[in-house]
Amino acid sequence: MVGGGIGGLAAALGLRLVGWEVTVVERARVLADVGAGISLHANGIRALDALGVGEAVRAASRPQYTGGTRTPGGGWLARMDGAALERELGTPIVGIPRAELHRLLRAALPAECLVVGAEAASADRTDSGRVRLALEDGALEADLVVAADGVGSRLRVRLFPDHPGPVYSGSTVLRAITGRPVALDTDFALTWGQGAEFGHIAFADNRAEWHAVLNSPPGVRHADALAVLRQRFAAWHDPIPGLLEATRPDAVLHHDIHELATPLPTFTVGRIALLGDAAHAMTPNLGQGACQALEDAATLAAALATELTVESALARYDAERRPRSQSVARAARQAGHMGQQLSHPLAVAVRNTALRLAPSRATVRAVLRHADWTAPSLS
Repeated sequence: MVGGGIGGLAAALGLRLVGWEVTVVERARVLADVGAGISLHANGIRALDALGVGEAVRAASRPQYTGGTRTPGGGWLARMDGAALERELGTPIVGIPRAELHRLLRAALPAECLVVGAEAASADRTDSGRVRLALEDGALEADLVVAADGVGSRLRVRLFPDHPGPVYSGSTVLRAITGRPVALDTDFALTWGQGAEFGHIAFADNRAEWHAVLNSPPGVRHADALAVLRQRFAAWHDPIPGLLEATRPDAVLHHDIHELATPLPTFTVGRIALLGDAAHAMTPNLGQGACQALEDAATLAAALATELTVESALARYDAERRPRSQSVARAARQAGHMGQQLSHPLAVAVRNTALRLAPSRATVRAVLRHADWTAPSLS
């Protein structure tokens, strides 16, 4: 397993459940208890259930029952009914700090599975048909290599040298977790302005994650990002100024958003499988990035448990995962174009009117379109 993020750890859990010996190789010297927050839809929760950690994640999460989409002045464009989602899917959307999710996945694996501070340089077929994974200070041989090394995957570049790779989406995101509990009227919310979005997710300890997504050239950074945001969103509705006020300047993370806009022709090459952002990095507009990686992990484990050969298992994994994940990636890109990235005042007004006129059931249907996924059994 190359990559010790959410997708890599989840895949390691799945493969161990179906009888594989697993080593997770992570280039960072410390496995990351960093990041802001994450929303998990029903498909992500179902995958976690299949992987054996669903209950632990639920216990650490906060259900997202109340919220929706607003204008900068505070008016509602659409409301989300978390209880209706729970009736349809068995769970509402839940919010959890990314670091906590990572910790729970890591805790479910034996410590000896994790090799940190080791970067995989290449993966090549051996004469015996296995895969030799070259590291900076040695090598490993395996029956299967899973490349879960993120949007900038080095293994993907080696496997697909002619692929254009990730491209800048046109948006940059700043985010943080508040340094103290905050009073919120909703469990979550998105606010859309012109070329800008501000959102929050409430956590079980009453702190909150917030994110600000802005149309921007790539590479723009600020000496005091929090001060820039306070000025940019000063006139936006409560609790946005309060969320920024409750944040330490050194807690703000800033990343440009990149995606695989050109879909890969396959997620597998020989006995190497790509998973998560390495396979289908997408924009965050549907909140499905991590959920799709968790689906990948459960599907890969199920295929390896039931197919007669590794090759047939990987063919099944590709057939099941590539169409769905690439479809979700396209939908996420479209959602961004019609949501946060929309900047012309007339286009924004037309969109807002359409959202206000849409029946409340339409919002639930939009979530169901991607969240209603059935996890395989790994027992």
